[in-house]
Amino acid sequence: MSFSTRILIAWFLLAGLATVLFLNSILNQVPSSVRQASEEVLVDSSNLLAEVASLHWDEGFSEGSPFNQAVQRYLKRPLDAHIWSRHKTQSELVVYLTDNRGQLIYHSDPSLIGSDFSDWRDVAMTLRGEYGARTTRTDPDDENTSYMYVGAPVIDGDRLLGVLSLGKPTASLHPFITLAHGYFWQRGGIILLCALLLGAAMSIWMTRSIRRLVNYVERARHGERVSPPVLGDRELDRLARATEAMRQEIDGKAYVEQYVHTLTHEMKSPLSAIRGAAELLQEAGVPDTMRERFLGNIDHESSRLQRLVDRLLSLASVEKRQQLEQPEELDLAEILHHELEAKRPLAQKKQLQLELSCQGDTLLQGEAFLLEQAISNLLDNAIEFCLPEGRVEVELCGESEEPLQLKVRNDGPAVPDYALARVFERFYSLPRPDSQRKSTGLGLSFVSEITQLHHGQIKLYNLDAGGVEVCLTLPREQPDQSS
Repeated sequence: MSFSTRILIAWFLLAGLATVLFLNSILNQVPSSVRQASEEVLVDSSNLLAEVASLHWDEGFSEGSPFNQAVQRYLKRPLDAHIWSRHKTQSELVVYLTDNRGQLIYHSDPSLIGSDFSDWRDVAMTLRGEYGARTTRTDPDDENTSYMYVGAPVIDGDRLLGVLSLGKPTASLHPFITLAHGYFWQRGGIILLCALLLGAAMSIWMTRSIRRLVNYVERARHGERVSPPVLGDRELDRLARATEAMRQEIDGKAYVEQYVHTLTHEMKSPLSAIRGAAELLQEAGVPDTMRERFLGNIDHESSRLQRLVDRLLSLASVEKRQQLEQPEELDLAEILHHELEAKRPLAQKKQLQLELSCQGDTLLQGEAFLLEQAISNLLDNAIEFCLPEGRVEVELCGESEEPLQLKVRNDGPAVPDYALARVFERFYSLPRPDSQRKSTGLGLSFVSEITQLHHGQIKLYNLDAGGVEVCLTLPREQPDQSS
C-alpha cells in the first residue's frame, strides 16, 4: 500500500470517527431536545387553560358546562395541518382538572372522573406550589405509549382552587425526531464525502514532494542525468540535496576507479612503443632510415597519448555535468556549414566529397560549443572511416515542432555486427580502413554524452546499399530542469 493511500485512509478514518461521534452525541440529544420544546409549549398552554378554568370554576365542569363543551368541540375538531414531514389530522391533547385535594373533577375521558390523582407528580408538586410535570406510560412495556403531562395551578385571587394538567402523547413527536435523524445523517454523509475529498487533496499535496524525490532517486539509480528536484518542504529538500551529494561521491569513486583502469590499459601500448623505439635509438650504428622510422613512431605515439589525454579531459568535463548550463536558441544548419568548411582540408587529403542537405526548420535549444564538438567528432569519424575518393553526406531535416534529425553517412566499410552495440563505449575503437590504426575510442562516446545532455538519441547502423550512417535526434526545446 502506497504512502499516499495510507495517509488518505488514516485521515478518512479519523474524520469519519470524529463525525460519527459528533453525530451520535447530537442525535442522542435530539429526542430530549424535542421533548423539552414540546414541554415548553405545554407549560404555556396549561397555564392558559388554567386561567380559563378559573373563570368557569363556580359553574362546574359537568357534561353540559361551557368548559366541557369547549373541550369536546376541540377534541372533535378536524385538523389539516402539514407540519414539516407530519400531517396532523386530529387533536391529541389530554385535559383534566383536580380540586385542591387532588380529586379528579374533570377529565377528557369522563370514565376517570372521581379518581384520586393526588399522588401523580404533576398534581402533587403543583399543589405544593412547585412546577409539576411527569411522563407516564399507559403500557409499561411499550415506550411509544408514554404521555407528557404538565400541571398548572387554578387560582382565584390568592386561593388555590385546584390543578389543570395538560397531556400530550410522545408518539406524536417521533416523526420530528426521525426527520432530524435523517437530516443529520444526510449532512454527516456530505461531511464525510468532503472529508474524503479533502483527505485526497491533502494526500496528493503531502506526497507530491515525496513522489518527486522518489522519481529522482529511481532515475539516478538507472544512470540517467537528472538534477535533484527543488522541493517546497525544507526537510525533503535537504534530503534531496544530501542524496545528490552522496550519489556524486559514489559516482566519483566509481568513475575514478574505472578511468584509472581503462586509462592505464590504453596507455600501455603507446608507452611501450615509445620506450621500445627509444631503446633502439640508444644502440650504436642505427641506420638513418630506421632512426627516422623510430622517431616517427615516437612522434605518432606521443601524439596519440596527447589526443587520448585531451579527449579524456573533454569527456570527463561533459560526463560530470547533469544538465545544460547555458542553453540558447541555435540554428543547427549554421553550425553544420561552419564545421563542414573546417573539415574540407582533411577531406581533400583523401579526395572525399562533402555534401550537405538541410530541410525544414533547423532551430533548437542547446549549447553551441557542445554541439560544435559533437558534430566535429561525427565528421572526423565519418572522414577517417571513409575510403579514399569516397563521399560523406550530411543531412539535416525536421518538421516544425518535431525533433531535428541529423544524419551523417559515408561509403566506408560496414561495422562488424559484434561492434555495433559497443561503438559508443569509452576506449572502444575499430581500425581505420586505410592505416589499420585505432583511435582513442573516445570520439563517439563524447558525442553520446553530449546527446544525452541535450535529451536526444544517437544510433549507428550499416546501410543496405553499403556504408555506415549515424542518426542523431535532438529535441527542439529542453525540459525544465527543476521538475
